[in-house]
Amino acid sequence: MSAIELAPGETGEPRGGVIAYLMLDGTAKAAALYEKAFGAKEVARHPVDEKGRTMHLHLYINGGSLMMSDPYPEYGHSAETPAAVTLTLCVDDVDFWWNRATATEGIEVVMPLEKMFWGDRYGQVRDAFGVQWAVVGK
Repeated sequence: MSAIELAPGETGEPRGGVIAYLMLDGTAKAAALYEKAFGAKEVARHPVDEKGRTMHLHLYINGGSLMMSDPYPEYGHSAETPAAVTLTLCVDDVDFWWNRATATEGIEVVMPLEKMFWGDRYGQVRDAFGVQWAVVGK
C-alpha cells in the first residue's frame, strides 16, 4: 500500500471541530467538482488503486476539512445514497460563493438564495453525487 501524497507545503492536518467524511463513487471527480463549485483545495490523496478508486482524499473548503473515499465493498464499505445530511458553508460573501457554485456544471439549485427569518441569506444546492450543500451568510 502506498503512502498518502501531500500537496506541496501542506501538512494534511484536519481543520474544524467536526469533519465530514463522504463515501462517493468517483471521489476524484467529486474533488474536481468541489474545486470549481466551492473553491476546494486538495491537500492529501492516497494514490488510486488498480480499479481507479481513491482510498482517501482530503480537501480544505472555507477553512475546514472535508474527507472522502470511493466505496470499498470488499472491506464492508459500500456506497449509499446521501440522505438527510446538508453540508453547510457559512461564508462572508454569500453572493460570491452562491454564484460560483450555481454556475458550475453538476450543481443543481434545491432552494434559491433568499433572506431568512433569522437575518442571513441562505440557499441550498445538490451536487452531481447527491450531496446537499447550504450556503449561508449576510
